[in-house]
Amino acid sequence: MNKQKNRKLVIASMLGAITVVLGLTPLGFIPLGFISATTMHIPVIIGAILEGPVVGMAVGLIFGLSSLFNAITRPTPISVVFYNPLISILPRILIGLFSYYVYKAASKIDYQKSKKLSYGVWAVIIALLCYLLFKNISSGESTVLAISLNVVLLIIAIVMVYLLNRKDSNLAITLGAFVGSMTNTIFVMGGIYFLYAAKYAEIVGRPLEEAGAAVMSVVVTSGIPEAIISVIITTAVVNAVNLSRGKSVTSSQHNE
Repeated sequence: MNKQKNRKLVIASMLGAITVVLGLTPLGFIPLGFISATTMHIPVIIGAILEGPVVGMAVGLIFGLSSLFNAITRPTPISVVFYNPLISILPRILIGLFSYYVYKAASKIDYQKSKKLSYGVWAVIIALLCYLLFKNISSGESTVLAISLNVVLLIIAIVMVYLLNRKDSNLAITLGAFVGSMTNTIFVMGGIYFLYAAKYAEIVGRPLEEAGAAVMSVVVTSGIPEAIISVIITTAVVNAVNLSRGKSVTSSQHNE
């Protein structure tokens, strides 16, 4: 029992450290042409799926504190809203909670049904990545790095589909990662809208009555790509760790 607790503590500390590094360096953002997607929430999701909600929420707390620290020490016009823990910390803790329980619930879906659903989900992801790649190339404004990263993500997604023919369904991990990522986006942007609509509208240079549209635009243009990247990276990492532990993708056992 002590050995298991020590393992969880070590993993939470390691993933928390990775989160802090991502927040303090450009590694926390992936340039995808006309948008940049954050990766700072991904260690939270990985910790929750691999080790349970307590570890996920602990890493989420570190993420939140790092976000608050960055807002104070490296202020930008939008930083003022992140001084509020309800925006900078609480949503990040909820990432670990939501991603874990969605993962657990999806793990109970019938194998054949989950495999079919997985094909559908990954087909949508590949289609969105293809669309993003087309937009980046046709715009003529994207950097070679952005286009290359887009291609790499597309290749990884295709490999994931190929592996569905050889391994267990990835549906539980996919849904857990997607929901975890959108939890971050929806609760942060929702909190900004409900608590700081006027301030946010002023910062982005929009009339107050358009604050809701501005928030929704961020949810769609940044939240969805971030969720896709989260799904790709989380699925690859969790599968690799589970295989190294001698477990199947969908049969991991967690002790809360």
